[in-house]
Amino acid sequence: MSISLSSLILLPIWISMAQIQQGGPDEKEKTTALKDLLSRIDLDELMKKDEPPLDFPDTLEGFEYAFNEKGQLRHIKTGEPFVFNYREDLHRWNQKRYEALGEIITKYVYELLEKDCNLKKISIPVDATESEPKSFIFMSEDALTNPQKLMVLIHGSGVVRAGQWARRLIINEDLDSGTQIPFIKRAMDEGYGVIVLNPNENYIEVEKPKIPVQSSSDSSDEPAEKRERKDKVSKETKKRRDFYEKYRNPQREKEMMQLYIRENGSPEEHAVYVWDHFIAQSAAEKVFFVAHSYGGLAFVELMIQREADVKSKVTAVALTDSVHNVWHQEAGKTIREWMRENCCNWVSSSEPLDTSVESMLPDCPRVSAGTDRHELTSWKSFPSIFKFFTEASEAKSSSLKPALTRRSHRIKHEELTCTVVGL
Repeated sequence: MSISLSSLILLPIWISMAQIQQGGPDEKEKTTALKDLLSRIDLDELMKKDEPPLDFPDTLEGFEYAFNEKGQLRHIKTGEPFVFNYREDLHRWNQKRYEALGEIITKYVYELLEKDCNLKKISIPVDATESEPKSFIFMSEDALTNPQKLMVLIHGSGVVRAGQWARRLIINEDLDSGTQIPFIKRAMDEGYGVIVLNPNENYIEVEKPKIPVQSSSDSSDEPAEKRERKDKVSKETKKRRDFYEKYRNPQREKEMMQLYIRENGSPEEHAVYVWDHFIAQSAAEKVFFVAHSYGGLAFVELMIQREADVKSKVTAVALTDSVHNVWHQEAGKTIREWMRENCCNWVSSSEPLDTSVESMLPDCPRVSAGTDRHELTSWKSFPSIFKFFTEASEAKSSSLKPALTRRSHRIKHEELTCTVVGL
C-alpha cells in the first residue's frame, strides 16, 4: 500500500492529538492549538507536493503524438489514442498535461489555417501600437474583395481558439469533427470569401511583478539594538512567508495577470469589432454566419448593436446548439422577426438530422443536428448548413424565402408568441 507524502506529514500531528487527548485538562490548550493548525492546512494544496514537476513538452513530437492520415491524434510508438490518465491518482497533474497538449493543438490548428487553408493572419486592433496587447483573426485572400459571398465562422466559449469547434474532439476524435477546416475548405470551393473570428482571445497573460520588500533598517536614527531586533523580526516574517508560499505553491507556478485587448475584451466586443472593421467593409453582396454555442449569443448581441447594418448585409445564419436567449439579451421584436426568417438553429437532439424541434422561445426555427452531443452539432449539421445557405442565397436572388424558414415555422412561432402574450 502506497502512502502519500501529505499523509506522512500529517501522521505525527494525528498521533500527537491522540496522545494529548489521553492527558488531563492541562493538555486541552495543546489540543486546541493542534486542531487550529489542522484547520489551516489546505489538503488539496498539500497534495500538490506529491506531484511530479509540471514540466511538459512544447511540441507534439515531445509528447510522442502525431496526427495520422485520417486526422486522428495517435501515439507515435503504440498507435493508441491519447490517454488522459497518464499517471493514476494525479488528476491535477494529468489535467495540466492535457492543457499543455491543448496549447500545442491550438498552435497546430493555426498553422493549418495558414498553410493548408491559405488564410491570412490579421492582427487586431488594426491601429494597435507595438507595445499594446493584440489578438488576431484569419481571412481568405478575397474576404474583403469577393463581390458575391462571404462566410463568417464563430466558435463557442472556453479554451477553443480560431479554427476550432471543440478541443476535446480534436484530441479524442479527429480534426474534421473538431475544427472549422472542413467548413473553410468547402466554402472556398463554393466561391465564398472566409473570415474566421477568434472571440476567446481577449487578453494576454504576463507574470505579476514582484513587490519589493521594504527593509526595516532604513531609519538611521534608530538605536542599533532596536534596528537589530526589527531586522530579526523581519527575517523571521520573511522565513514564515517563504515557507507558506512553498506550501501554497509547491510547484512554483508563476502568478499571472491579464492585460485585456482594446475593443476585444469579450466575445461580444470582438464580434462587433470585426463587423465594424472587416465584415461591414467587405464587398460581398451576401454574408453568411456559422456560430456555435456562445458564438450564437455573440451574433445576437451584434444584431442588437448593429441591427440595420446586419439586416442589410447578412443573408442567412446557421447556429449550432446556440446558447443565445432573446429574452435575457433583450432582443427587440424586429430582431426576433428577422431571426425567424433568416436563421436556423441545429440543436443537440436524438432525432434524425433536420427534424423540427419545438422551442419555447419566439426566435429562429430549431432542427435536430442529428446528435445529442453538444460539441458535435457543428460537424453533424455540416451538409445541411451548406444546403441551407444555398437555398437562402437562391431565395434572396429570386426574392423568395429559404425552405427551412417556411410558413409552417412562422405560424407556430406566431401562435406561441400570441399565447405567451395572452398569459
